[in-house]
Amino acid sequence: MKILDRVLNPREIRRRLGMNQEQFWTQIGVTQSGGSRYESGRDMPRPVKELLRLVHVEQLDLSQVKRIDFEIISYLKESHPDLYRTLRRAVKSRHRHGPDGGVNLAQDGDSGFDPDDISTIQPDETPRP
Repeated sequence: MKILDRVLNPREIRRRLGMNQEQFWTQIGVTQSGGSRYESGRDMPRPVKELLRLVHVEQLDLSQVKRIDFEIISYLKESHPDLYRTLRRAVKSRHRHGPDGGVNLAQDGDSGFDPDDISTIQPDETPRP
């Protein structure tokens, strides 16, 4: 089972966030009527699933995400894997022990994916020179 297939039902995510369909779906560029169809079981395209996960589950503000950030992460993972692992553990520990203010969307304590695995959100295209 792929990581995106384990994302919770979008209707359940929306309800836990206390949002109506228009508020929820327009944040990721989907009309209310399109979102309603997804909530009723229509297959979501992969980009919509990714945006839903990033914006509503991971609570990322996409306006703050820059390509250079992913390039830095890739460089760090390749050139300094020990440092990357240490930093990752520190961030995970901080999230685990500090108040995150987010909505717990996990079922039975397991969300079905590792929010710290940025490999699922890296752009597919290669960096431009």
